[in-house]
Amino acid sequence: MLTTLRRRASVYGAFAAITPKMFLAYSIWVWMDFIVHVITVAILVAFWTAVYTNQSTLSGLDLQQTLNYIILAQLFSPAVHAPSTIFYFGELITQGQIGIELLRPLDFQGATYVTNIAQVGVGLVLQIPLAIVAWLLFRYQLPLDPLVWLAFLITLILGNALMFCFDWILSCAAFYSTEVWGLSVLRFAIAIFFSGELVPLVMMPGWLQTMAEVLPFSQALYVPVSLISGITPLVAMPRIWLIQLAYLVFLLFASRLVFRVAIRKVTVQGG
Repeated sequence: MLTTLRRRASVYGAFAAITPKMFLAYSIWVWMDFIVHVITVAILVAFWTAVYTNQSTLSGLDLQQTLNYIILAQLFSPAVHAPSTIFYFGELITQGQIGIELLRPLDFQGATYVTNIAQVGVGLVLQIPLAIVAWLLFRYQLPLDPLVWLAFLITLILGNALMFCFDWILSCAAFYSTEVWGLSVLRFAIAIFFSGELVPLVMMPGWLQTMAEVLPFSQALYVPVSLISGITPLVAMPRIWLIQLAYLVFLLFASRLVFRVAIRKVTVQGG
C-alpha cells in the first residue's frame, strides 16, 4: 500500500511540477499582472479614502480596517482567480485532448485539483513583489498571532477546494457548448463582486450579503482574508470550518455526479 501511495504521489507531483514552468515560460504576463495589480491597489486605496472623507466608520469598519482588508484581498486574489478550469475543459475538447486525459490511469478530477492547487500556490508566491510594494506605499497590517495564520491556512485550503468543485460543475457546460469564453467571463465578473474582493461583505445589504455567503466565492477569499484583517474573530473559526466542510462534501458529491452525466455528451472537435 505504501508503494502505491508513493507512486500516486509521484504522478500527481509531476502534474504540480508543470505549473511553475508554465508561468516561467510566459514571464511577460507575470510582469504585466504585477503592474496591473499595483495600479488596482492604488485606485482602490484612493476610492475608499474618498468614501471615508465625511465619516469615520462604515458598517463598523474604520478607514484603516477597510484599507487593510482591501489590500489583503488583492494580495490573496489568486485564491479565487486561479487559471480557469472552464477554459481548461474547453481547450481539451476543442483540441481533441479530452480523450487522452480520460484514458490516463488516474483520477481526472484529482489530477486537475492538484494542478489547481499548484496554480494557486504559484500565484500567491508571485504576489510577494506586490505585497512588498503595497506595504511600502500603504503600510497595511498583518496579524502576529501564529494561531491566526494557521486558521487562515486551513480556511484558505477549504475555501479553495470549495471553489474548485464549483468551477468543476460550471466547466461541465463545456461538454454541451462549443464555446466557453462567455461562461468564463461571467464567472470571473461574478467572482470579483461576490468574493468580497472589491467590497467587504459586511458592507453589503443584508439580502446581498446572504447571497454572497451562499455562493462559494466568499469562502475562497472573504472568509480567510476577513480573519487576517481582523474583521472575523478567531473564535468564529470552528463554526466556519464546519460550514465549509459540509459545503465541500455537498459540492464534491455534486461535481462527481454532474461530470458523470456530462461526460456522456462529449464531442471531440479537434485532433
